[in-house]
Amino acid sequence: MRSELWFTERQNDNLEIGLRINKILHSEQTEYQSMDVVETEQYGTLLVLDGCIMTTDKDEFVYHEMLAHVGLHTHPNPKSVLIVGGGDGGVIREAIKHPSVERAVLAEIDGRVVEVSKQYFPNIASGLSDPRVDVQITDGIQYVKDHPGEFDVIYIDSTDPIGPAVGLFAKEFYQAVSNALREDGLFVAQTESPFVNQDLIQKVHADVRDLFPICELYLAYVPTYPTGMWSFTMGSKKYHPLRDQQPIRVQDTKYYTEQVHQAAFALPKFVQELVRG
Repeated sequence: MRSELWFTERQNDNLEIGLRINKILHSEQTEYQSMDVVETEQYGTLLVLDGCIMTTDKDEFVYHEMLAHVGLHTHPNPKSVLIVGGGDGGVIREAIKHPSVERAVLAEIDGRVVEVSKQYFPNIASGLSDPRVDVQITDGIQYVKDHPGEFDVIYIDSTDPIGPAVGLFAKEFYQAVSNALREDGLFVAQTESPFVNQDLIQKVHADVRDLFPICELYLAYVPTYPTGMWSFTMGSKKYHPLRDQQPIRVQDTKYYTEQVHQAAFALPKFVQELVRG
């Protein structure tokens, strides 16, 4: 008999996504947020924070590869990498595939996300035990402010702009990110859906454009995120993601390729208009 237990995420006041689940694997209220892990029929194991879908076994590779590899294939020699958020470890896993990366810091405010991900998402969290990885359970915003000029590439792997993640979408924070980068550094942030988060995308793009000489938005397609179309915003001090794209350095990807890197910046007209400013 098929389960009639469903998880439903209200993505906004007018949009929901529902997934049939077989069982609830874990549920708790951490110091910062509610956290649930459930087993779904369609997408395997699912991580939910504050009622929002974070990642699933089946489609996580799209998000993690596209957040990580576009930036790391833009910088010619990334050695030091910082991930703000991303306690599941997916971006860390992808970042340390690059042979030039000597140090990868994870600054995650909620240590329980790290521990639960190790238990229920061992494939996603597999890189957290690598000797190059430094896991810091701390406020990522403060960590960025406290480490000027240290990093070649910084990733903002934030949850939706609610609760503890609100500050990760502020111009003041992007200025701190610029300060934490080396003179030729770059950063990439996830910036939500062009269909349902237009105001946020416009604001972030305008703020990053004010602070960095190079600001570009690109897209990927993550089935469990609102509308499936997902945006990422890059701010770079020197290197352009198309003109300075590096030869591919990793082989074991499922979504990212050299051609996808290029195509991700070919924006539909409505997205071009959204960020034209």
